[in-house]
Amino acid sequence: MIKHISNRVKKFWAQLALLSAEMIIVILLFAIALTAFILITRNIFILKDEQFDYQVFDFLNDYVTERKNNIMLFFTFLGTHIFLIPANLVLLIYFLFIRKHRWYSIKVPTIALSSVALMFLMKNLFGRARPDIPLLKEASGLSFPSGHAFMSMTFYGLLIFIVWQTVKKTWLRWTLVILLFLLILIIGFTRIYLRVHYPSDVFAGFATGFAWLVFSIYTLRRIEKFTNRNIDPVVRSESVVTE
Repeated sequence: MIKHISNRVKKFWAQLALLSAEMIIVILLFAIALTAFILITRNIFILKDEQFDYQVFDFLNDYVTERKNNIMLFFTFLGTHIFLIPANLVLLIYFLFIRKHRWYSIKVPTIALSSVALMFLMKNLFGRARPDIPLLKEASGLSFPSGHAFMSMTFYGLLIFIVWQTVKKTWLRWTLVILLFLLILIIGFTRIYLRVHYPSDVFAGFATGFAWLVFSIYTLRRIEKFTNRNIDPVVRSESVVTE
C-alpha cells in the first residue's frame, strides 16, 4: 500500500515537472517573439527609423541577376495563398481520411484560418505602405507585417511540429525540420530581395507568426488533453450504457 502511494506521488511530481518545463519553454519562446515584434514596431512607427531597411535594399542590389530573380519568384510562390490554401486542404484531407488523426485535422484549419484573420487585422491596424521601389512588379495590399513571412511561419512551422511529433527516425526528423526551417527563411528573404516588403516587415511577420503558432499549438494541446481526460471517457461510457 505504502509502495503504491509512493509510486503515485513520484508519478505526480514527474508529470508536474514536465508540465512546468513545457510551460516555461512556451512562455519563453512566446515572450522572445513578442518582444522582437514590439521592438521592431517601436523602431518603425514611433522612432520612424527605416535606415536599416534601405541599407539592406542597397546591399542586395549588387547581387541581383535574372537567374536569381527566377529562383526568388519560385520560392516566394511557396508562401502565396495560391499555394498555401491547397496545401492546407491536402494536409487536412490527409489527417481526416488517410492518417485519421482527429486533433491534427482540427489544428490545421484552426491555425490556418486564425492566422489569416490575425494577419489582415494587423496589416489594417498598422497600415504601412509597401516599398515604392519593387524589383520586378508592384505587389498589392499593405506591407506590415509580411503576410508571406507570417503565413509561412505558421504553416511550415506547424509542419515542423507535426514532423517532430510523428517521424520516428532521428536522421529523417532532423533533416525535414532543418529543410522546413530553411524554407521559411528563404520565403521571407525573397520578399526582401524582390523589394515588395521591407526587412522589418519580414522580421515582424516571422515574430508574430511564431508567437501565434506557439500560442495556438499550446492552447489546442491543452484542449486536447482536457478532452481526452475529461470528456472522451464520459462519451464512451454513455455510449456503452446506450448500447
